[in-house]
Amino acid sequence: MRARKSEGVAHPEVLIFDVDGVLVDVRGSFHRSILDTVRHFTGRRASYREIHEWKNRPGYNDDWRLTTDWIYSLGREVSYDEVKHQFQVFYWGSNGNGNVLRERWLIPPAQIRRWAKKFELALFTGRTQQELRYTLERSRAREHFRRIVTMDDVARSKPAPDGLLQILNGRDAATALYIGDNIDDAIAAREARVPFVGVLPLRSEARRQRGARLRELGALGILHSVTDLDGWLQTSR
Repeated sequence: MRARKSEGVAHPEVLIFDVDGVLVDVRGSFHRSILDTVRHFTGRRASYREIHEWKNRPGYNDDWRLTTDWIYSLGREVSYDEVKHQFQVFYWGSNGNGNVLRERWLIPPAQIRRWAKKFELALFTGRTQQELRYTLERSRAREHFRRIVTMDDVARSKPAPDGLLQILNGRDAATALYIGDNIDDAIAAREARVPFVGVLPLRSEARRQRGARLRELGALGILHSVTDLDGWLQTSR
């Protein structure tokens, strides 16, 4: 893949990762729960393509907000809290047997260990602490991330840059690199002045819908997979 060269990212000290769509395949978990919740309140069988149409707009890193507004656009007025509750029913199920079981960790453990030896690793995600804890425990990856910021840890969620600034803790933004897949990820990085790289699978609906927009918002490159990061860093030097 071709990548735009940039000063400040050839030798980043801190790699900050978004989680959903970058480290974890959430099509069967969060995305499935969006569709299930829309159908529950409206009776409509929505599509994954439509999810990406919504996610191509700023302000929809929060899946509960996205689902609430989607339901409203279909003629049903349901409160955010009602949508959140029903979404969680589909996501967690009974005793953790819901859509969450369909999540798939995308990064080989050996790759994360190699990164942890070369960089400080951090996470800035729109997930709750509970959601992230469950996934990190299943993947056994928690020990490698020195700093973790969830939606519970900031007053303002993405696209606000608060989480990135919290991770930087006064350090030069150019010493970090944020890797994400969402419009709000790119906006947060731009506002924090942190270099940003997008991750959108080749020939995916997400890439077709958001690839150009992420570049417009300052993405230095678009990777097919986060496992391509090492090659991109070599190319950008």
